[in-house]
Amino acid sequence: MNAKTEVESSSGMDTAKLVAVVIVLIGGIVGFYYLEAQPLWVRLLLLLVVIGVAALIAYQTVIGRSAWGFVVESRNEVRKVVWPTRQEALQTSRAIVAAVLVTALFLWGVDSILFWLVTVLTGQGG
Repeated sequence: MNAKTEVESSSGMDTAKLVAVVIVLIGGIVGFYYLEAQPLWVRLLLLLVVIGVAALIAYQTVIGRSAWGFVVESRNEVRKVVWPTRQEALQTSRAIVAAVLVTALFLWGVDSILFWLVTVLTGQGG
């Protein structure tokens, strides 16, 4: 766990950088549609480059570094998870399917009994 006591505050420059990120992204989207005569792979490559540039600009801000730190810490936490083996996953899935089928059959039976009961009590039956 990372216990950081120092809190960085964002500045006006960070705000300007985030505005630049938004402008770059909007420009990339507009460019993607403006260059519709180009092959799709060219437009997608251009869009990926624009997203990369926007990410680099965003990383230079306090919010960007904080978000990147969150991504890195999340990745580390996912690595700590003990994932079930294939056999455990299959056994759990079978148990869930069985429980759902039993519940469905039970509810179907209760519904059928209630339908029959309402039909008998109201005299709507044949």
